[in-house]
Amino acid sequence: MILAGDIGGTKTVLGLFEPVQDDLGQIREATFPSKDHGSLEEILVHFLAEEPNLSLKSACFGVAGPVVDGRCQTTNLPWIVEEGSLVRATGAPRVKLLNDVEAAAYGMFFLRPDELRVLNSGQGGRKGNAAVIAAGTGLGEGILYWDGKQHHPIATEGGHVDLAPRTDQEIELLCYLRQKFAGRVSYERVLSGPGIHAVYSFLRDSGHVAEPSWLVEKLRSGDPSETISQLAVAGEDPLCVAALDLFCTIYGAEAGNLALKCMAVGGVFVGGGIAPKILPLLEKGNFMQGFTDKGRFADLLGSIRVSVALNPRAPLVGAVRYAQRL
Repeated sequence: MILAGDIGGTKTVLGLFEPVQDDLGQIREATFPSKDHGSLEEILVHFLAEEPNLSLKSACFGVAGPVVDGRCQTTNLPWIVEEGSLVRATGAPRVKLLNDVEAAAYGMFFLRPDELRVLNSGQGGRKGNAAVIAAGTGLGEGILYWDGKQHHPIATEGGHVDLAPRTDQEIELLCYLRQKFAGRVSYERVLSGPGIHAVYSFLRDSGHVAEPSWLVEKLRSGDPSETISQLAVAGEDPLCVAALDLFCTIYGAEAGNLALKCMAVGGVFVGGGIAPKILPLLEKGNFMQGFTDKGRFADLLGSIRVSVALNPRAPLVGAVRYAQRL
């Protein structure tokens, strides 16, 4: 048997799998509220209690946070997760911790065609490095290194690099956010759930687009970024549409930056929770305009296949496939 997990600040998803010919069959899956438990080991005790005679070959967990020397201090939980402790908790002789975006990156190659929406066909099927960019609560970026035979996931903290404005309007946005955050501004400040609201606020406060009174009331209840996104997709408010147009352009620009840095001729995948929700806006063209706006390298970027992952289980899929490799 193989054990895999997707460990996030909100929920922990565990799955038990077994090899079936050349594929993997899922035996059981369960989801646990992460903050209701004191550790990952505590959750594993509950999950594995239903399998008293279980013999594990390997285990792999994608965890939200930087993994260094097999150890992770989780970003949004008071947990320390260590490979050695997980070996003892699971009884698996081989356990691997991956950053969650690293796991998602590996999982992209195992998604079905109907679980991907192509934004740019490019030269599909080309071998080489690939990349994943995933905006959600924060901004995750990962690389898949191609060694000539297979891909190897590489974690990064690329979402925290400095925001690089490209236009006069984006320079204004940077200045606005520097005041808001008292100095340095990373891409995550824009390309995330809170970032959508930040872009909206910039356009409103700088007078680019007027905010109607009915929208002021609507944003006071619920998640403002979700409301802005929904109204933009429906085309019901010019300010929301403008905010998402700018968001998508910057999203594409940073995806292009990532593709250039790792020569991702094998493809770029757009993951995370935001992309499927704003898919019509990503398909509208602003994302690819930002992606290919690279001067002398515009043709190279235009040749790269860009796909949106529609399956939120990509980190779990990547974790179990990596465990299979162990």
